[in-house]
Amino acid sequence: MLSRSLSLYSLLSVALLVGTPSDARAADIVINVSGISEARGSIGCALFPDGRGFPMDNSGATALWLPADPKGVSCRYANLPDGTYAVSVSHDLNGNRRTDTNFLGMPTEAWGVSNNARPTMRAPRFDEAAFKVVGGQSVTIDVRLAR
Repeated sequence: MLSRSLSLYSLLSVALLVGTPSDARAADIVINVSGISEARGSIGCALFPDGRGFPMDNSGATALWLPADPKGVSCRYANLPDGTYAVSVSHDLNGNRRTDTNFLGMPTEAWGVSNNARPTMRAPRFDEAAFKVVGGQSVTIDVRLAR
């Protein structure tokens, strides 16, 4: 009788775990990149979960690199938790996997960030490019590259 009740208890426990919806919701973020001038080089998308390093230092981000295509490129990040994110995008022409700058710190390769934030004379801040993922809803962001 004891083994039968343990077995029934185990089955009920598994049924409860399987039947209970999870609080953790996952979403996809798709970054559609346009404004790519040529097929040379690669397009880098960096997804930042906070402002650390945004927009130029990808060490705090999840980066994807795809071949450049003037028709457009889409970077997909899957199964992400709800939160606030920002994206920076670069057209890396010389293969060094970063946005090159001149001696004043101004980009010499095409770049963009989420919300297409483009302040003059400074880099965009995380809060200007930030967007929210809520309730497991997937998000599509369009970023246009410019010099």
